[in-house]
Amino acid sequence: MRRKFISSVIIVILLAGSFYGGFWYGKNSRPSIEKVSGVFNKETGKPDSIDFSLFWDSWTQIEEKFVNRSALDYQKMVYGAIDGMVKSLGDPYTAFFPPVESKKFSEDIKGSFDGIGAEIGMRKDILIVISPLEGSPAKKAGLLAGDQILKIDDKATADLNVDEAVNLIRGSKGTQVTLAILREGWSDTKDYKITRDVINVPILKYEIKDIGGKKIAYIQLYEFTENAANEFTKKVNEILNSNAQGIVLDLRGNPGGYLEVAVDIASWFVDGGKLVVSEDFGNGNKNEHTSYGYKKLATYPTVVLIDQGSASASEILAGALRDDNGIKLVGEKSFGKGSVQELENLRGGTSLKVTVAKWLTPSGHSIMEQGLEPDIQVGRTQEDVDAGRDPQLDKALEMLK
Repeated sequence: MRRKFISSVIIVILLAGSFYGGFWYGKNSRPSIEKVSGVFNKETGKPDSIDFSLFWDSWTQIEEKFVNRSALDYQKMVYGAIDGMVKSLGDPYTAFFPPVESKKFSEDIKGSFDGIGAEIGMRKDILIVISPLEGSPAKKAGLLAGDQILKIDDKATADLNVDEAVNLIRGSKGTQVTLAILREGWSDTKDYKITRDVINVPILKYEIKDIGGKKIAYIQLYEFTENAANEFTKKVNEILNSNAQGIVLDLRGNPGGYLEVAVDIASWFVDGGKLVVSEDFGNGNKNEHTSYGYKKLATYPTVVLIDQGSASASEILAGALRDDNGIKLVGEKSFGKGSVQELENLRGGTSLKVTVAKWLTPSGHSIMEQGLEPDIQVGRTQEDVDAGRDPQLDKALEMLK
């Protein structure tokens, strides 16, 4: 079963491990794989051009010479070997999950998990907070989108990939983790001690705002989870039955989720058959995702809010609404996570999240590491946040007024 998952990271646990080696080799010139016993499916999917004997040679040396041979866990060694292969790709969003971690990942993308509630990713090999989730311990502690995480407890993050970092940050409810944070404009790091909790990811916030007698529907979409399309549909019906005269769609701090959900929500604004996003598979093939043509919100004047915490599915939706409908984007440059992951359930309860494509907006703009530039640049400082001011939302409402 495959699902297109494009979240910037990432609230997953990955069993950290190095590349573990093979099995029993033997003492003569026969290919080492011929000497292995008790291993199943040795030939399945084996490429003709690959000499795999080095793997088994290494396994043999471990079996014969490792000081703690009696404690070898062969299944864990196989998982570690696959993990090492995946890490060699150099892609922070491709990951292998053994059974326990696979189950946790499935729970995460349904919207509930233990941790601090912060989406993290990589930018120029630096671990970055993409977005603290609404109502989470990370949000309450004061973490902001764009914060650099330099240490997790006593562990420097310079050599960690995203999944290894997540593995260190996550933990059981009630336990604590300390993050050394460097923020733009700071000359030194600051430690944030955060108590982990059960994180229930909210889907959206909705209200009708009265701006000088004009009614504006405000929808803040927190994440593109499995249920987000259904929840958005409910709010569409409320908008249609209200006296709203415009819409503000707030995608700030939204780190992404399912591609299918982004296409579904775009379909409420975009004509049927028009391109929402295309996937470039890097081999000359492209897969185009078009609007389903619900279109019931197409006549409402709309403004979309974005910031550096808007990533992947958020960028797909924002890019499509601007390219197809001319909707203005207000705020700050988005994160720039323009790749698509596919989740493949494998045997034995394991799974593989693999980057399969880069995506392009309808105009052909690649988001990867570039992000979306807003049509109207409006910043929001920490002082604004502390004082309860929101100049970005104010600008959007002013445009609709």
